[in-house]
Amino acid sequence: MKELVILSGKGGTGKTSLTAAFAAVSENSILIDADVDAADLHLLMSPEIKLQTDFKGGGIAIIDKDKCSECGQCIELCRFNAISDDFIVDKIDCEGCGVCVDFCPEQAIDFPTQTCGQWYISDTRFGPMVHAKLGIAQENSGKLVALVRQEAKKIAQEKNIDLLLTDGPPGVGCPVIASIGGATALLIVTEPTVSGIHDMTRALELAQFFKVPAMVLVNKYDLNPDQADTIEKFVKERGLTFLGRIPFDPTFTKSMIQGKTIFEYDEKSDISQQIKKMWGKIMASSEMNPEA
Repeated sequence: MKELVILSGKGGTGKTSLTAAFAAVSENSILIDADVDAADLHLLMSPEIKLQTDFKGGGIAIIDKDKCSECGQCIELCRFNAISDDFIVDKIDCEGCGVCVDFCPEQAIDFPTQTCGQWYISDTRFGPMVHAKLGIAQENSGKLVALVRQEAKKIAQEKNIDLLLTDGPPGVGCPVIASIGGATALLIVTEPTVSGIHDMTRALELAQFFKVPAMVLVNKYDLNPDQADTIEKFVKERGLTFLGRIPFDPTFTKSMIQGKTIFEYDEKSDISQQIKKMWGKIMASSEMNPEA
């Protein structure tokens, strides 16, 4: 079983659109949407949900007025000013650190686990998909990402699926770290802008730290060919795999508006053929196929 995680370092590079396109041409694969904070792969996949499960993580303090002696220690210890003078916890301000629970002399503070979101197992026209939705302003997205990947691997083993295709979260934070551990390879989709190069560099440094092989692809390269040249030079100087460039094409936008992949919208278009060749290069790369 191999897992290709598609990252971007930043939002808006076209990562999810490319993931959906690759799903259309991949064989015997399972889709994972690891961008649980702002999941959108389902908009193109139209998944038919087969299983929905609540995700629980973290807690919010609740003060039992019958036990509370109003000593004020919890108010003094709370660094987030989440406890009012009349000993009521503001659920928005409470960060769930649990300090008040540990140090309450009367043991008057409960700390129930919260439902932070839901995760799903679905069927799509391209095969199984495991995805999730974190609640607004909820934490523990890293744990939810790890859970989604774990469940996808179970399904892959049961159904003898040999490829996991993961749409990773943007950035380099906890959710990204949770999405790349143990992955076979990373595909970093970047764009020819100063911010795109900066965030691509951070993503590559993260991949290097966790010793996960990485490839780079420049999307919408013709918006700034000079910056695309800079990215290619940067990647090759560091001995990494530069897969190539994809031009900007309004066909992508038109296909997304209709909830389709680029291949379903116009399989014969030049951009579709370029992406199909790109997928072939990915599967034949030393990162995904060490024996090649």
